[in-house]
Formats: sequence, C-alpha cells, structure tokens
Amino acid sequence: MAKRDKAATLGERVESLLEAADLASGRLDVLAVEEARRVARQVDRRLAFAGDDTVIALAGATGSGKSSLFNAISGTRLAEPGLKRPTTSKAMAAYWGPELPTDLLDWLDVPRRHLVQGDDPAFNGLILVDLPDHDSTETAHRQEVDRLVKLVDMLIWVVDPQKYADAALHNNYLKPLAGHADVMLVVLNQADRLTGDQLRQAMRDLRKLLDSEGLGKAQLVAASALTGLGVESLRKTIAAAVKGKHAAAARLAADVARAGHDLREAYGDQRVPQKVPDARARQLNESLAQAAGVDIVRDAVTQSMRHRGALATGWPVTAWLSRFRPDPLRMLHLDRARPAKPGKRQSPELAPVTVQRTSLPTAGGVQQARVDTALRELAEGASEGLPPGWSKVVRGATIAHVDRLADELDQAVASTDLAMDRGQGWWKVITVLQWLFFIAAVVGGVWLLVDVALAYMQLSPLPTLMIGRLPLPTAVLLGGSLAGVLTGLLARIGVEVGARAKAARAERVLVRSVTDVADRLVIAPVNEELARFNRGREQAARAMA
Repeated sequence: MAKRDKAATLGERVESLLEAADLASGRLDVLAVEEARRVARQVDRRLAFAGDDTVIALAGATGSGKSSLFNAISGTRLAEPGLKRPTTSKAMAAYWGPELPTDLLDWLDVPRRHLVQGDDPAFNGLILVDLPDHDSTETAHRQEVDRLVKLVDMLIWVVDPQKYADAALHNNYLKPLAGHADVMLVVLNQADRLTGDQLRQAMRDLRKLLDSEGLGKAQLVAASALTGLGVESLRKTIAAAVKGKHAAAARLAADVARAGHDLREAYGDQRVPQKVPDARARQLNESLAQAAGVDIVRDAVTQSMRHRGALATGWPVTAWLSRFRPDPLRMLHLDRARPAKPGKRQSPELAPVTVQRTSLPTAGGVQQARVDTALRELAEGASEGLPPGWSKVVRGATIAHVDRLADELDQAVASTDLAMDRGQGWWKVITVLQWLFFIAAVVGGVWLLVDVALAYMQLSPLPTLMIGRLPLPTAVLLGGSLAGVLTGLLARIGVEVGARAKAARAERVLVRSVTDVADRLVIAPVNEELARFNRGREQAARAMA
C-alpha cells in the first residue's frame, strides 16, 4: 500500500512537471522546457516497467577496475577487464531471475544481456549494467555512458586511488547528479594498493570532496576486486536496494525534482501580477473611449433629446418647423427606426436601431497616440517581473488585435442601446395638451374671423358670449396660445433635465461597451498569459516537492 501511494504521488508530480513545461513552451528557456518534457516522458515510461526489477549501473574511468568489480559482485566473468574489454560502445547487462525482462532492456537499449541463474535469491530482480569508460577516447563510449546515466535506477561510481578526484568525473557527473545522492554509491576500488593509513586518508579526502559537492548522502565504501575487500558489503548494499524496491522510485523522484527545480528557476522568483493592473486597464479604457467618439455620441444624445423633446412637447406650429432640422444621432447613423412589435405603432422620432457602422469621425493623431501609449504602458505594467521571453509574449498579446480595435469599437458604439425610446412617457401627455390648446386657439381665431366676415357683409353677428370683459372667442384664442407657450416652456425644463440624464446614461453604457471590447481584445489575452505563467510556476514548484 505504501508503494502504491508513493507511485501515485510521483505520478502527480510528473503531471505537474509536464504541465509546467507545456505552459512555458515558447516562453522560457528551450533547454529547460525540453529537459522537463524528456524527464516526464522518461519517468512515465520507467513507471510502466516498474515491476520488481531494479537497474543498477557500474560506471568508472579507464583503469579503475570497474569490470573486475562487476565480476566480483556478480560472481561471474561476464565483464572483460583491461585489454580484453570489447570495443563495442554498448553497455552489458546481467539479470538475476527466471527470464530476461526484454521490454525493460529494450527500453534501456542494452543489446548485450545475460541471464544469471544461481542460488542467490537476494539478487532476484537485479539488472546489473557494466557501462563503458566515461573517459574513453571514443566519443560513442562517452555518449553511451551519458545516455544510461539518465535512465538507470542506481549508480555505483568506481574510482581508483590515483584518479578519485578527477575533475572530469566530478564536474561532468557527480556534481550535476548531487540531487540523486540517495541512489548513488561511490566505491574507492583497488584499496589493496594502499596501506591502512593511506586508505583512511584517501577515504577522508574523498568523503570531504563529496560532501563539498552536495553528495553528503552518497555512500562511500572501499573495495578491492582482487582481494575481495568490501565486495560482500557492496553485495549487501545492492541486495538491500533490490529487496526494498525503492531505488527506481527514488531515482525517478530525484529526476523530477531536478527538472522541476531547473524549470522553476527559469520561471524566476519575481512577483508577477495575477491580472492586468486596474490603473492600466482604466487608462486604456479611457483612451479607447475617447478614440471611439464616446464624448461625441454623448453630446449628440443631449442635442437629440432636446430636438425630440421640442418636437413632442413644443407648440405644434414651432414643432412642425423643427422637423426640418436634422437629428444629431441620425447624422451619426446611430438612430434609425427599429421594427415595431406586431400590432404596435412606433414613433420614428423615439426609436433607435442597432446598426453595423456609424459615421463617427476616425480617431485623430492625438487620440491614436493616447491609445498607443496606454497599450504600451499596460504591457509594461503587466509584464513586470516576467522573464524576457514571457514578457515578449505579453507585449505581443497586448497588440495582437490592434488592427481590429477601430472596427470593433465602432461596432460596439453602433450596437449599444442608448435607450432613446424609453423614459419619455410624459411627452405624450404634453403632446395631447398642446394639441388641445392649439385647437382651442384655432377655434377662437376662426370664431373671430367669422365675426369680422359677417360684419363686413353687414349680416347679423354671432351671439356674443363674454368671459369677464373679454369676448369668448378672444379669451379662447389668447388662453389657448398662452397655455401652449407656458406648457412648452415648462416642458423644455423637463426635456433638458431628461436630456442630461439620458446623455449621462449613454456615456456609461458606451464606456461599458468600449470596456467589453478592450477586455476581449487586449485585457483577456494578457490575463491569460499571466494566469498561464502563475499556473506554470506553481506546477513547477509542485514537481519539486
């Protein structure tokens, strides 16, 4: 059960590593990203072969006695020491068990393989690999060592008393693998060539050197393939690793941790915002609103409401004359008649329409410069703390849709409902009153004209009715006219208040429409990149755990 839990935990870390690498693709150091992907693929593949087999490799320099030690540990003579070693660049493997693990050996690409059948059950499930010399003059040999060092579960580095501090070994292999110290063993071979004091001094020096290189957890033993010194201890260590079956998981966990650490370093430690700073977003929205002509539309709404209010609430004669003046919104193609609902008549003066294009003037040089500045400052604010590659992607995301901005803003303004057909119900009441007053004035005027005509033709006048000292026709004419003028004046105050309120609302909804365009074409792509970065860095950190 403990093994299953550990494997599941390792699997989750591999998924985190792969996700962190995928998120960083094209944005961070290519080598770190590709190495993380390689490790993730390798660990997935090795876990598929997990079984009960443990892969342990012996590595060493020319003349270190590695092959002799291989034979001493395995109790065979499979490895050819010294001048008898084959010239092939491929490693050789010995396996203890009923049959060779062909799939695993194929994945390791070790064609030279031997099945060891003996009476040592402690080694059952062991694949012991004899690597070529890591300091060989043959490039293919060194490449084979480099390849298998990345794949095996446990490494036994064999050094000799003359070259145990060799810089090539320590700089090219031991130091880079410091994170794998748990699954590394260093053997000072040929100990029989040293006196007791020399051996103790060499062991102290080597231990000190390993500790200074971060390999404090790596075991260090002295051995001699010739005399058998330390061989039994090595066999017990190997048998314990095979029995515990933790070497593969420990090696894979160390690989994931190292790759996660390298990728996490590529992500960096600078504080990066979770989203575009609000101040930068507001600055962009304000600049885009000005470029989209929101202030022009706001003023046009004010003038249009005054114009329409005069038509609806003014004296019918003056209202009729006002019809010859153009509606400011219609001049901008922002207000054409919307189809009325079935069975309902709609006044063309009160009906806006959603259109595809407006006739608003294009943004001038000053306005466009403001937009460019806002975009540049938004990119700078959003990319603060990002690695150079990711910062470049964020800047690119900021201007990725800049060619569409003008059209999208114009369409957003055109499609915004300015609510010009709502909130003016009281206009109808005023219109009815104005017509009643107008009709009364007309009746009074006609009545007076009839009296004049009758008097001119010396006919009997109409019956004279008085209201106070004024004849009824005169009172009706003057009263209707005066009431109409006063009603118009009072209505103008209401129209003005309504026009200002409507303009303020129009500005709000237009700015909201402009903000939606900015969010979709600029803010959202940048926020996606910031979320991608923070998610990737978090996953890289999880892979290290």
